[in-house]
Amino acid sequence: MAQVIIGESEQLESALRRFKQKVSRAGIFADMKKNRHFETLAEKHKRKEIARHRERRRLRNSRKRF
Repeated sequence: MAQVIIGESEQLESALRRFKQKVSRAGIFADMKKNRHFETLAEKHKRKEIARHRERRRLRNSRKRF
């Protein structure tokens, strides 16, 4: 869990900005979005297969540039 300790002379806005940065770096929002809806096993496999194809295509295109 992300935690921010506010200093004596620190403003609330700066502490809130630090908290938002920690949350985004920890990947909490991405995890929340991923788990928002139930995903069946077939949907999970399909999503991962699409991601693999996308990654292969990206790597193939990056090799052609050189």
